[in-house]
Amino acid sequence: MREFKRLTPYREALELLLDDIEEIPDVEELPLDKALGRVLAEDIVSPIDSPPFDRSAVDGYALRAEDTFPAREYSPVELKVVDEIVAGEESKAKVEPGMAIKLMTGSKMPEGANAVLMQEMAESEGNVIRVLRPVAPGQNVAFKGEDVRKGKVILRKGQILRPQDLALLKSVGFKTVKVKRKARVGIIVTGDELIEEFDEKALKAGKILESNSVMLEGLVRQYFGEPVFYGIVPDDEGKIKKAIERVKAENDLVLVTGGSAFGDRDFAHRFVKLLFHGTTIKPGRPIGYGERVFIMSGYPVAVFVQFHLFVKHALAKLVGAKNYEVKVKAKLTNRVPSQLGRYEFVKVWYENGKAKPIKKRGSGIISSLVESNGYIEVPENSEGYLGGDTVEVVLF
Repeated sequence: MREFKRLTPYREALELLLDDIEEIPDVEELPLDKALGRVLAEDIVSPIDSPPFDRSAVDGYALRAEDTFPAREYSPVELKVVDEIVAGEESKAKVEPGMAIKLMTGSKMPEGANAVLMQEMAESEGNVIRVLRPVAPGQNVAFKGEDVRKGKVILRKGQILRPQDLALLKSVGFKTVKVKRKARVGIIVTGDELIEEFDEKALKAGKILESNSVMLEGLVRQYFGEPVFYGIVPDDEGKIKKAIERVKAENDLVLVTGGSAFGDRDFAHRFVKLLFHGTTIKPGRPIGYGERVFIMSGYPVAVFVQFHLFVKHALAKLVGAKNYEVKVKAKLTNRVPSQLGRYEFVKVWYENGKAKPIKKRGSGIISSLVESNGYIEVPENSEGYLGGDTVEVVLF
């Protein structure tokens, strides 16, 4: 075990971590309806133009725009309707001067037409319409390739696939998509004081209901991973060592909660060659990392902070995810003081362009996480922010 004589500045620790993480090469091909939230494994090039032909953007009449130029409500232009088609059909007729073809939204533009007159702008009688207003060439027409051009990169590797991305893929003919394999993340919770089931007698005697596992499982799933919980391991040096060795061998990343401090019964950090142990972050200062293993705090709020400041970035690097954080600008409603030399994680409630700091503090106060929906970061060289300052909020 390497001993560290100083706290590692947050950005330095994060750089050490990311330099140590290598992207998982494994790729899997999934049907589109199974790919939501997955990370795209390659650039996607459209094989077709979309739309594949010029089409009407409204219900109305395909015609030659120049035939409508003289039209006024008090002096309409009469055109002969020579055909009527619905979406998915193609007219065999050609629009000649003085002619129009009735069609629906999405219908393919007939030959000879260069505009569409909305049906509300015409009076119809038999096979004749009276055009009440002129239209310009190209008006109410969605042109071939207007949405996507054939050969164009439409999605980039590293994109986290959203419903609209899947719709775009299907619209140009894809049925499946190649995505990165999810990172396998083993979770170990340590502590003699922890129990998994409610037991009133045990709680009165000093035991604590374990909650880190379910929180970490959810966070891992949220950030591209597949969690595996290995249960609670007591504060026994041999058992913790054995658990870490097993979980390391079976997973891409390991999260161990408890045992990150420097006490006599903090064993977990003794079995990993750490790149850093102890950072300037607050809360969660005693986090350690090495050999794809995170040695994390036991307190839930500290674990949550450590996950967001370190683990999620490691998971993103493992699967090559880009743009995985949602950030917004907001005005602080209250002052946020900070201590020089500490990289502070401050929970806030963001709403309507304002960020309200959560007053509840303490690494064990889970309700402070429930009452927040984002956080701001205060770097080591800052003494905080004043009420009214504009800050960047990371939403979670």
